[in-house]
Amino acid sequence: MRLADVAAAAGVSTSAASFVLNGRTDQRIPEETKVRVQEAAARLGYRPNATARTLRTGTSGTYAFVSDFISSTSVANAMVRGALRELDAQGALMFAVETQGDADMERRLVEQLLDRHVDGMIYASMFTRRTVPPALTPGVPLVLLNCLPEPGAADVELAAVLPDEVGAGRAAAEALLRAGHRDRIAFLGTFPEGMSGGEQWGGLHPLALDLRLQGIGERLADEGVALAEAVPVTGWDVADGQEAAEGFLDRVRPSALICANDRLALGAMRVLRHHGIRVPDDISLVSFDGSQLADITDPPLASLALPLEGMGRRAAARVLTAGIPATTELLPMPMARTDSIASPA
Repeated sequence: MRLADVAAAAGVSTSAASFVLNGRTDQRIPEETKVRVQEAAARLGYRPNATARTLRTGTSGTYAFVSDFISSTSVANAMVRGALRELDAQGALMFAVETQGDADMERRLVEQLLDRHVDGMIYASMFTRRTVPPALTPGVPLVLLNCLPEPGAADVELAAVLPDEVGAGRAAAEALLRAGHRDRIAFLGTFPEGMSGGEQWGGLHPLALDLRLQGIGERLADEGVALAEAVPVTGWDVADGQEAAEGFLDRVRPSALICANDRLALGAMRVLRHHGIRVPDDISLVSFDGSQLADITDPPLASLALPLEGMGRRAAARVLTAGIPATTELLPMPMARTDSIASPA
């Protein structure tokens, strides 16, 4: 089926049919003519040649989403979903690929995407970290999602979208201060002495922990308060939270405990319940991530939620924008509930 056949069926010139079917807005085509062309194309089963359109306009209407891990984590899935919905709403197509953290695979996939003339790329990380972004063809916009470039890793400043981890840390501390906690606030989830976190994350250092602790420390310092204790963990899963909580409860009984993530908090809650310590009556509990675990605990956790889908949407909106400002956009991490927070016993 040729474009000329569609034009003949609609009673218009081939150029007018081309303008309509390619979404050109620089020509004054009457609305009634647009409808006739679109109906004729649908009736005849005509599909515009995407390759020809790319050659003619210099744009393909496609964008790339490149992530270290997509299929294996709900975190990455939510960011992909947000980006996909935003691009789809703008009539754009998105290719999503997973590099599995392999540098050679990443380089090969990026080259293949550029060969397909993508109009822009979102480069995402499963967890907040610094990275070496890919080198793209000049003129192809790049937006970093949940990551920042290593110092000196990029020739130019890049746009980035991340969660406001410092703000979340401040909000966690604020919630406890507002409830009356002062001198017995502990944090569960620091790195063991001599360990930077790379051992658990394939040699990559997660920034979220540092930033959350920074926010907590800043807000407590505003009130002349300091953390009573920082409890190290050897990992960030439920079992690690249980092990760490068992160890420190023998030494100290905080009035409030801030956990680095929901899984650690769930592990701590199990230990507290085993020892007959009630949340929040005896110990208040706050965590981060806003995962589904926060909804199923009893009581539900006060957790600062990662705005994952919103981050994906914002990254897509920015990659669609001509002349992207090279700025870092921080999205707030809301706390949906405070059920696990009460005044000090």
